[in-house]
Amino acid sequence: MSDLPVLYSFRRCPYAMRARLALHYAGIPCELREIVLRDKAPEFLETSPKGTVPVLVTEVDVIEESLDIMLWALTQNDPDGWLTHKNAALALIAQSDGPFKTALDRYKYGSRFPGADASAERETASVFLQMLNNQLAETPYLHGDSLGLADMAIVTFVRQFAFVDKDWFDAQDWPHLIRWLDGFLGSARFADIMQKYPKWISGDPVTRFASF
Repeated sequence: MSDLPVLYSFRRCPYAMRARLALHYAGIPCELREIVLRDKAPEFLETSPKGTVPVLVTEVDVIEESLDIMLWALTQNDPDGWLTHKNAALALIAQSDGPFKTALDRYKYGSRFPGADASAERETASVFLQMLNNQLAETPYLHGDSLGLADMAIVTFVRQFAFVDKDWFDAQDWPHLIRWLDGFLGSARFADIMQKYPKWISGDPVTRFASF
């Protein structure tokens, strides 16, 4: 048994990615349990019946939303001031998690949404991305000269959108957005949080995360 917080995660999920980004940045060690979405561990479903990752189990709470995990981690430790523009960040994240993510899902997973027009949804999502590009034309990051909460909460979804059709994405007139995304994809931070772990099974040795 471990006395660390337990993070149920799935490597490729953008919600889980952003939770891992915040925990890694804040330097909060935890026990990582990699979940296979088509074969979810019973212990995971007992902990969180909604059955979606990420889920963080602390000594006092079960945190079931990725943004809440980010905020929890940053309240423990925020060495570079990711929460400096918290209110503006939360407003931008709401747009990303709401209308943009809705369009992204219908673009990427069109067959799951009867009647969805993938091309139209791509254009809808692109309006938000163009807004980000315009913002990034003014400053290196979304709210200034340094990384913040909005960058790390949104970038994993921009990544997901980009790789639906990377050639198309790279051909668009949003150079500042591409620069921002490429910088993230090439960072040591991204490489660290994208390490591969085997499917967790009860009784496995503890896999420590964010203790680099």
